[in-house]
Amino acid sequence: MAVMEYQTYLNLLPQVKQSPQQTMWVSYDAEADTLYVNFKKPSHATDSELTDDDVIVRYEGKAVVGYTILHASKR
Repeated sequence: MAVMEYQTYLNLLPQVKQSPQQTMWVSYDAEADTLYVNFKKPSHATDSELTDDDVIVRYEGKAVVGYTILHASKR
């Protein structure tokens, strides 16, 4: 059973390898149904933009430091 559980996380490896610092922190807020993806800790966003599909892209200068994915369970 444990083998099947970690396989899902291994599928994240390509995205982690492509992330800006090859590091990624992910957390999910069930009450808000929001997924937070951060590439830098601590991240100090200086700007952000909301995409047409309800994803907030957070920037520190010109670098993307994370995403906030709204309505995460519906994706």
